[in-house]
Amino acid sequence: MLRSMNDLENYAIHATDGIIGHVKDFYFDDEAWVIRYLVVDTGSWLSSRKVLISPIALGHPDWAKKVLPVSITKEQVKNSPHIDTDKPVSRQHEMRYLGYFGYPSYWGGAGLWGGGAYPSMMMTGYGGFVATPHAAGPEAQEAQEAYARAEAAQHRDDDLHLRSCKAVMDYHIEATDGDIGHVEGLLVDEETWAIRYMIVNTSNWWLGHKVLIAPQWVKDVRWPDATVSVDLTRQAVKDAPPYDPAAQLDRKQETDIYSHYGRPGYWGDRGET
Repeated sequence: MLRSMNDLENYAIHATDGIIGHVKDFYFDDEAWVIRYLVVDTGSWLSSRKVLISPIALGHPDWAKKVLPVSITKEQVKNSPHIDTDKPVSRQHEMRYLGYFGYPSYWGGAGLWGGGAYPSMMMTGYGGFVATPHAAGPEAQEAQEAYARAEAAQHRDDDLHLRSCKAVMDYHIEATDGDIGHVEGLLVDEETWAIRYMIVNTSNWWLGHKVLIAPQWVKDVRWPDATVSVDLTRQAVKDAPPYDPAAQLDRKQETDIYSHYGRPGYWGDRGET
């Protein structure tokens, strides 16, 4: 099922021993268009410090109560590496974070998450890796930290690819032949945490019309100009099936969208029907 990023804001993050805080933003990978971290405001118990929570730690969500359980403790969060969420997150920052919690790196594999499609695969020995939490003994912690330092050194010069979901709201959308609107929201796959669509509001061009555009149709993003260029014409977007945010998007509607643009559906890569 697809979830709106806007709707997920303020969900509670529940550790094994209590509430950590509430979701305030998300960091997504601008190459794979996958949510890599939830930005969580810890509130008064941690002096309103903002921390990152990886989808790797998430359990089964309680959508009715708006709670996302995680397999870590409040103490682990309290002692986790400090990351300034108001500044770009570097690969070195990520390596310290992943090493601290005993998570593998998600980059380098053929899947969205290492060698697989789901973040949960990285915690179950998928591909030979078994995560060891930071709460393990001193020898395990030392090994994790050494691994993190080695990986950080190897990726010191990597480009930054983590972007704030909030920051891209209202970005201009530019078709091959002119402007078509702005980003109003994002729809994410609740299992893979992949961003499947940008919700595009065309009201500044065509009143009252909202459409969905997949990240795979993005030609480039000009971050300094807050502009997303897509490989679609204005007419194609105008004729696309409208998006109703009040209705749950189903596979038939998704198929109609992809068929309209003459593109193959992403679900074929996952063996879905």
